[in-house]
Amino acid sequence: MEGILAQQDVKAALDEIIGAAQQKRGALMVVLNEAQRKIGYLPKEVQAYIAQRLRVAPSVVYGVVSFYSFFTMIPRGKHLIKVCMGTACYVKGAGKLLDELAETLHIAVGETTEDGKYTLEACRCLGVCSQAPAVMIDDDVIGKVSVKSFLQTLKHYE
Repeated sequence: MEGILAQQDVKAALDEIIGAAQQKRGALMVVLNEAQRKIGYLPKEVQAYIAQRLRVAPSVVYGVVSFYSFFTMIPRGKHLIKVCMGTACYVKGAGKLLDELAETLHIAVGETTEDGKYTLEACRCLGVCSQAPAVMIDDDVIGKVSVKSFLQTLKHYE
């Protein structure tokens, strides 16, 4: 074993997740969700291990991971920042906001800050159109965001 699976706590966590879910309907989605929640991302070696343990083809696991946007194969920061790019948010300046946040955090969209604190992503819709432009930090939705208000809010996530 090498890589992330070489860490005994990771392998033990995966075994526990798989053991609890493998008899359930939709076990693959359950296992992938829980594995990502525990590890933070789903590298190919983790996908291969899950495929082997659930007795499904690795291509099936990869297909699910690559299809759903909430799964990631690269490590994310401690806090995930998503800028809504839905129509209402876009009209209210979300594109410019996203560019300014990327510049402020010194990263491109889809990247993680050097210190591993923040990952910046664009998303299709947060469902709070009346609060446009909106940003989601982890599970918190913040509406009517400006760069200045965002930086104030971000201080609570350090």
